[in-house]
Amino acid sequence: MTDKNIVTKIQVCSYQELNDEDHKLVDLAKAATQSSYTPYSHFNVGAAVLLDNGVMIKGANQENAAFAGICAERSACYNAGANYPGVPIVKVAIAAFHNGDFVEEPCSPCGVCRQALLEFEVHSGKNMAVLLAGRDKIYRLSSIKSLLPLGFEEF
Repeated sequence: MTDKNIVTKIQVCSYQELNDEDHKLVDLAKAATQSSYTPYSHFNVGAAVLLDNGVMIKGANQENAAFAGICAERSACYNAGANYPGVPIVKVAIAAFHNGDFVEEPCSPCGVCRQALLEFEVHSGKNMAVLLAGRDKIYRLSSIKSLLPLGFEEF
């Protein structure tokens, strides 16, 4: 038997330490939380993706009574895929708003969103950088694979 170690490098920084492009993407993700429709969870998530052509697209979680809603991350990346087919997503920012404020700790995507984002990353052949925005700190990761190191890639 052998052991494997999986190490995920996460940079922790403040909003002020971000470059202008990352500021814009995080700001768009935070603004997108206000477009959420969350009458059941009251947990508003916003996401913003940066495409390789410079376009930024936002998404927000949307719920319904059948509990068949969509998360902010998939909302944003599916919007990008539908409107800019073949243009790689190079970066995603995610923010969550709950009880009148942004969450203190950065919020990470659910497993379904991790897999969806991983497929966009794998198909493009480019790493998709990740910015997880909390109230006072940002987690920065170099790729979606950092969040889903054993993701399904047999497609």
